[in-house]
Amino acid sequence: MASERLSTPPPRSASTNSTGLPTSSITPEQVKRIEINRLKAKALRDQQEAEARKQNGAPSLHRSNSGNLAAGQKRAPDAISTSNVPTTPRDGWGKDPGKSGGFRPLDAIRPARNFTKFVEYDFSKMTDTKGGFLAEEDDPHSNALQKAIPEDKPAHMTLKEWQRHQLLRSLRQRKEGPFEPGISALKREENKACRECGSLEIDFKWEEIFACAICNACKEKFPDKYSLLTKTEAREDYLLTDPELKDQELLPHLERPNPHKATFHNMMLFLRYQVEEYAFEKKWGSAEALDEEFSRREKEKKKRKEDKFKLKLQDLKKKTRVDAYRRSRQGRGGGGQFGDEIGSGGKHTHTWGRAVENAEGIGVKTCVDCGMEVEELEF
Repeated sequence: MASERLSTPPPRSASTNSTGLPTSSITPEQVKRIEINRLKAKALRDQQEAEARKQNGAPSLHRSNSGNLAAGQKRAPDAISTSNVPTTPRDGWGKDPGKSGGFRPLDAIRPARNFTKFVEYDFSKMTDTKGGFLAEEDDPHSNALQKAIPEDKPAHMTLKEWQRHQLLRSLRQRKEGPFEPGISALKREENKACRECGSLEIDFKWEEIFACAICNACKEKFPDKYSLLTKTEAREDYLLTDPELKDQELLPHLERPNPHKATFHNMMLFLRYQVEEYAFEKKWGSAEALDEEFSRREKEKKKRKEDKFKLKLQDLKKKTRVDAYRRSRQGRGGGGQFGDEIGSGGKHTHTWGRAVENAEGIGVKTCVDCGMEVEELEF
């Protein structure tokens, strides 16, 4: 066995495969048959796609067979389709003039398999519901997904018409834009002029509410007279009451939305010089009298705070005395017991009086010093 040498096996012949079976090469006839079957399958697929497009109402697209031509060959004239030629040189989509709306060849192109589940959303039409972005089509009955439309909007008006109506109503209330009163050059005596500079360009809104003809330039020039005061400022600085401030004839006011929160009540704005005239001349008599009243109220307020502080301090002192007495009692005798004498600190000795029968016929004795009662039974 040791004398035998290992030799390399002879190479396999081309007519055998890995299993030792003979193999046969593809003949030209088989290659031709494979190519014919491939072309048949391709034609069958084109026929199925054409039928599918015909059912959808789209014209069939001509598939070029240039891939089957050899290099240098040209297509036959009848193989060139002229059904999808654009109507104009600028029409890149190639609309079909025979149909309304036209046909776009790109609509017939199918997406790749990886993008068949892709959905394109228009985020301009979506609403952030704090739980996801949803469109109106997802829940047409949801108020949160609908656009903000006022409840008092008439049904026959569109949103754009209603917004224009709201704008015109706001301009009419402010007497601005096309609703600003005109100035006549013929009737100068009827024109209202500014009380400071004589200008005819006055604020007609202020003239209607405050009965004060003043222009915008003078309002900024004299803020000590024509600035606006809130209700809180008029009540605290000029010591006016709520009934006086709510009287429109006594003190006219302008209402504005509350800047702190939309749900709060509207602000009441008063004209400074009108508030000062009423407070100085009609209610308090002068500015010095108002200052005296303000000082008197501040003193009363301070006195009330001091009295309240003293009352709380007295209560604290009482509690401190009781705690100190208890600590002293515990330090001297280890704590008092029931029946101990309060004054001397020693043990109390009862001094009983005579027994007196009560309503039930039981004798009751009473201590002369502390008033303690005990029942006495005789057997």
